[in-house]
Amino acid sequence: MNVHTAHRRRRIGKRQIAMLFKYALIAVLCVIFLSPFVVMITTSFKSNSDAFTLPVKILPRTVVLTNFSEATSKIPYFLYYRNTIFITVLSVLGQVLVTPMIAYSLSKIRWKGAPFISGLLMATMMIPHAVTMIPVYKIWSTLRLTNTYAPLILPCFFGSSFNIIIVRQFFNGLPNSLFEAAKIDGANELQRYYMIALPLSKPALTTIGIYAFLNAWSDYMNPLIYINKQEKYTLSLGLQSYMSQFAINWPHLMAAATLFVIPVVIFFAIFQRNFVEGVATTGMKA
Repeated sequence: MNVHTAHRRRRIGKRQIAMLFKYALIAVLCVIFLSPFVVMITTSFKSNSDAFTLPVKILPRTVVLTNFSEATSKIPYFLYYRNTIFITVLSVLGQVLVTPMIAYSLSKIRWKGAPFISGLLMATMMIPHAVTMIPVYKIWSTLRLTNTYAPLILPCFFGSSFNIIIVRQFFNGLPNSLFEAAKIDGANELQRYYMIALPLSKPALTTIGIYAFLNAWSDYMNPLIYINKQEKYTLSLGLQSYMSQFAINWPHLMAAATLFVIPVVIFFAIFQRNFVEGVATTGMKA
């Protein structure tokens, strides 16, 4: 009995050591990933001379609150903010409306071309953006839609291959018996989609909504390609123009970047639980 008890205690001790090591590793990784954000936020409250003092100090010696007002006054910051919000809202709306429709048709509607289209979608994910950038630009230029928000918004209303695959995987996990029972009760395909598939797909829709939000909010390359007029700039372009037009005042730039990041943090904090659930139920690997 004593031998068995000692063996069990050793096993519990090893398990506790393993758990302690795991949490220590997680803590170290959190520090590594969060340190750039901490430096960004603390620098936004420093003076320009304080930002370059040696040895480097994380906390500011004197808190400078005017960095935010001065940073946003040097460029039409809130105009860029409004433009970015407009593009982001419509992009998320387009992805959330269209993606589940396409995914449902590939997952739950039986038609001959569904497997081929699914494979084709996955194949397009392997094509680098740099390969399609020029041909796609020529298409928009031929349509005379460059220097507008159409190239940034309209593609979202046709779905994204990555998002479609995510939601299709989620729909594949729903039992067909639910839809067969609804069909027996007289529900047509549209009713089965709106009454069964769509309400159950909230976690997956939250996942693609977060991805769409992050892509649209932080997108730099596409606005750089299609937007030429300064009054139509997004925040990404605006911050870059700030760096190119003025001698870089790093506390001002960090203050502007902090304001840029805040909506992303708030959005993710609100939908974090649904995002984790969506990742777990769509078969994605974190």
